[in-house]
Amino acid sequence: MAIRLIEIYLPEKEKRHVKELLDKYTNIEIWQDRISEGKILTRILIPTEETESLLDELENRFGDTEGFRAIILQADASIPRIKLEERTKKEVEKKNRISREEVYAEVENTIKLSWNFVLLVLLSSLLIAIGMLENNFIIVIGGMVIAPLIGPNVALSLATTLGDMNLARRAVITNFLGIIVVVSFTCLMGLILDINPTTPELVSRTKVGLDNVLVALAAGIVAALSYTTRLSSALIGVMVAVALLPPMVAFGLLLGSRNLGMAMGAMMLLLINIISINLAGVTTFLAQGIRPLTWWEAEKARRATRVAIALWASLLLVLVVVILVSPKS
Repeated sequence: MAIRLIEIYLPEKEKRHVKELLDKYTNIEIWQDRISEGKILTRILIPTEETESLLDELENRFGDTEGFRAIILQADASIPRIKLEERTKKEVEKKNRISREEVYAEVENTIKLSWNFVLLVLLSSLLIAIGMLENNFIIVIGGMVIAPLIGPNVALSLATTLGDMNLARRAVITNFLGIIVVVSFTCLMGLILDINPTTPELVSRTKVGLDNVLVALAAGIVAALSYTTRLSSALIGVMVAVALLPPMVAFGLLLGSRNLGMAMGAMMLLLINIISINLAGVTTFLAQGIRPLTWWEAEKARRATRVAIALWASLLLVLVVVILVSPKS
């Protein structure tokens, strides 16, 4: 069972109130210590699935209290082993995800602009480009595993779900920078190198079909789940890279080598993937019960989510129609 250790810092006068609040939860153990003059530290060991509701109640009750702070720590194991009653265990496991604050912190770390981000984008683009030009799928997979663009896309989906415009703006900027770096770098490669447009690994990224839509939707779902349930990052990297980086690299290579017709096919595949990933990400976060803390934030988030889902779905529908009416050749 996944557990969290939450440290709560409060004025000493709140000692009884915080203890009463914590007693309502499936706490494994609670400790309280006086750490300085007029200040207490309360620690609670709690199942991960109950963390979000506890943090929300702490924020609502003590958010305006001077000196209040709650810190979430991941507890990998405990000795002796923790055993809950079967009835309690079933109630706890109804919400099979980590807290909203933990998801937000994980996502926010992935959209920080830095030279490391640019370097990862360049290295993954280089590996995928070499793999395509040499028709070597193993090298292409190597570039996929790096997958530096997973964060900005998941961040945009989460920002839409929470109605967080600041997070959305930063996610769009980071995503846009990543796309510009990939396309510029691979376009330069296309100008310098002798590109064979008939290479199977390259050609496969210029053909668009309904199966590509399904792949991108699956990638968006898995990407969102990776942050709410902490699935294997390597698996997630491959899934999202399959849908984003290869067509982006193919577009740059073909554009640089002046194969404009094939480049447009790669660009259409890229657009379908970006739209599908974000649509699937938003709906997955909603299905997982990710919501803002306060009612006024929730109302703003609902409006943003409705607009985003309508926009993504409309764009995807237009592209699907284009796929259906386009000649198979």
